Amino acid sequence: MTSPTPTLQAELNVALLQHTAKASTAEFFQFLEHEVAKCAQAGSQLIVLQELHNGPYFCQTEDLSQFDRAEPIPGPSTELLGKLANKHQVVIVGSLFEKRAPGLYHNCAVVLEKDGSLAGTYRKMHIPDDPGFYEKFYFTPGDSDGTYKGFEPISTSVGKLGVLVCWDQWYPEAARLMTLAGADLLIYPTAIGWDLNDDESEQKRQLDAWVTIQRSHAIANNLPVLSCNRSGFEQSPSDNDHNDNTSNRAESGIQFWGNSFVAGQQGELLAQAETNGEQTLLATINLTKTEQTRRIWPYLRDRRIDAYDALTKRYID
Repeated sequence: MTSPTPTLQAELNVALLQHTAKASTAEFFQFLEHEVAKCAQAGSQLIVLQELHNGPYFCQTEDLSQFDRAEPIPGPSTELLGKLANKHQVVIVGSLFEKRAPGLYHNCAVVLEKDGSLAGTYRKMHIPDDPGFYEKFYFTPGDSDGTYKGFEPISTSVGKLGVLVCWDQWYPEAARLMTLAGADLLIYPTAIGWDLNDDESEQKRQLDAWVTIQRSHAIANNLPVLSCNRSGFEQSPSDNDHNDNTSNRAESGIQFWGNSFVAGQQGELLAQAETNGEQTLLATINLTKTEQTRRIWPYLRDRRIDAYDALTKRYID
């Protein structure tokens, strides 16, 4: 029997933890325990962590030894996250390198309920493969049966969480399917940054595009958006990164651009972090605005679902 969905509260206090990579998982959890305690004391009910938060962003190179970082779910990290969630009576959204089976790995978001239980998981559906972001080497996309399955909100005591991961944030289809499945808000644990060979104007265009596309998801779906990015510079482990002779990325690594933010149902910025450094971003979301906004801007009512079959094609030619 399916348990009833809890009544949605009017306001939700959220926290996004933007930080630099820690040297070890143990160091990360020591940092996390301190930050979660501060967030709970400040009244936060939902805490969102960045993508692959346990350590450095290891996908800058293709290295078989990095698979040793993966762990089962449930596993050691979900146990530790669950204990923190239960201790401080908060819901936590984390992001882990999942070992599903021998040779089968996922980039997986996890949601821990206030009682410490694992409320649900989301396996990243869109996997990039770009200089410095060689994720296809490590991660299998999440499963789908060709319908909305694979983009299902996770029910929690603070609402239905439409959890997606990083590269998913560039795809309006993913946000829409989460919305149509009943999500109360959209959440994106993220690891994105600059190639330092790009000039300042190009870096600004990239950052602006990243913020704009996610604010557009808030507007198009009348849902709050929470995007938590990492910050700081991470050197590429290899001077011959992916044997890529067209770029000097291996000499520069990635400057993660931070700028984690919370947007409201009309795309308005409720809070935004700085580019550099560590910052715990606090915000209060008015969840009743979704209903209010949809009455004025009824996008879901006016969708022409009879005319969209071609969206399932790779290209119309």
